Amino acid sequence: MSLYAIGDLHLHFQSELKAPGQLHGAVWKNHEEVFRKNCERLIGPDDTLVLIGDHSWGKNLAACEKDLAYICALPGKKVLLRGNHDMFWDAKKTDALNRQFAGRLFFLQNNYAACGDVALVGTKGYTFEGPFYVRGGKIIGWDTDAELHAQKLVEREAERLRASFEAARADGYTRFLMFLHYPPTSVLERNSVFTAMAEEYGAEQVIYAHCHGESRFHDSLEGRHHGIRYSLASGDYLRWVPMKVL
Repeated sequence: MSLYAIGDLHLHFQSELKAPGQLHGAVWKNHEEVFRKNCERLIGPDDTLVLIGDHSWGKNLAACEKDLAYICALPGKKVLLRGNHDMFWDAKKTDALNRQFAGRLFFLQNNYAACGDVALVGTKGYTFEGPFYVRGGKIIGWDTDAELHAQKLVEREAERLRASFEAARADGYTRFLMFLHYPPTSVLERNSVFTAMAEEYGAEQVIYAHCHGESRFHDSLEGRHHGIRYSLASGDYLRWVPMKVL
């Protein structure tokens, strides 16, 4: 029984694709077929695949029907995390999604998924990415209103992550793998509320996505940091080969 992870499939079987990177980037050409074949080669029926957000460009559940059917047909057990583009998934309706897709997909939000004796915990997260202005590698300006808004989103996501950890701990789990869609730190940080929580609960690994294109691949933590392994698992970074976590 193995565990794999990848994020940012950005499927669009029923929706219009407007992202320039996906329209023109060579790594995105036929990525659905490339990814499907890699999954069939690597993942067995008893394995688990965690999809770390941005599953579909569809604006609602009806517009994601074919995208989610594609995911359902992939091998293994599928655990889904919310991404910033997942408009079909209202956090308050996670229980309804889990009922609707029971036995096919598990939606990870304010809950946890079990993988042997390890609890998979996570939330979308949020990163303070753009309210500052950089020129020549130096910060020359700052949008304080945007910063305050970002802080509110970070606090909300931190509460959701804690709920995920606490649900798993209440059921007796002591081993945790932590998943975020956004990176755990911004380009200005080495530590954050998310890294602090990973350390507080003793998470063995933190796996995240969201960072696209070579210029973004190294925006956050990689490798060991305070004893925890941090890994980027966005699809284009992994060239559509799911990363083996366990």
